[in-house]
Amino acid sequence: RRETLHFLKNKKDTYYEIDQNGNYWRVYEYIDQTITLQRVKDPRDMYSSGRAFAMFNKRLADFPVDDLYETIPDFHNTPMRFQQFVKILEQNPHARLEICLPQVDFILAREKHLSCLTDQLTAKKLPLRVTHNDTKINNVLFDARTKQGICVIDLDTVMPGLIAYDFGDAVRFGASTALEDETDLTQVNFSIELFEAFTKGFLEILASVIDQVEIDSLIQGAYLMTLEVGMRFLQDYLQGDIYFKTNKNRPQHNLERAKNQLKLVSDMEQSWSEMKAVVNCYR
Repeated sequence: RRETLHFLKNKKDTYYEIDQNGNYWRVYEYIDQTITLQRVKDPRDMYSSGRAFAMFNKRLADFPVDDLYETIPDFHNTPMRFQQFVKILEQNPHARLEICLPQVDFILAREKHLSCLTDQLTAKKLPLRVTHNDTKINNVLFDARTKQGICVIDLDTVMPGLIAYDFGDAVRFGASTALEDETDLTQVNFSIELFEAFTKGFLEILASVIDQVEIDSLIQGAYLMTLEVGMRFLQDYLQGDIYFKTNKNRPQHNLERAKNQLKLVSDMEQSWSEMKAVVNCYR
């Protein structure tokens, strides 16, 4: 029972409550003797989180995707996000473009890669599945004693998506040697060791459930999710920091985050053959 979240009903016999401001709330049974991790400290944590997220996908593999609403429309429609990004470049609403031209050029040079997943989805080569869409390691509850990942939390973004999205975002966040806010880029590196740990755990659960073409798409997911988030940080900086919460004492906070993510993208490009070898080892 500790492996899944269980909703509780209110006095009206419903699973949600609407407060006076129109906000929706729901309550789960508390899962005791668990901890969360804000960053990866050990490859075993990545392995365990890989198994936890994969088990979430596996348990919902036969759930009718069409029954789910798209909570955030076009959330991972990377080509569409790129079009929005280009419009902001043209508008340059806060005259910040000159400060970040190297990062802009980096993204523009990779435009041809941005539709690799959406093209396969449109061509029906990749199936829509129930996906979590926020697969950071801090959304896994770990057993406080055994340190095993036991339950995936934060279900607000569960909706139809690609397995590559969940795999990719987990790798983007977890296989970095630094947090998203790190400004010293010498500390920001893509760790093949952490990537392998997550891939091993993920595919131990899912390799027999998902299609081979989905397994092929996993690396693309890691690359695209990282590039997409870097692009979103940079766009938010150009728009005057209106979306992501920033530190008031860091006027270039979103630009610093973008540089962080784009450093990971560059590292992934250099590690591509190693990443493919890892996936092929566990498929």
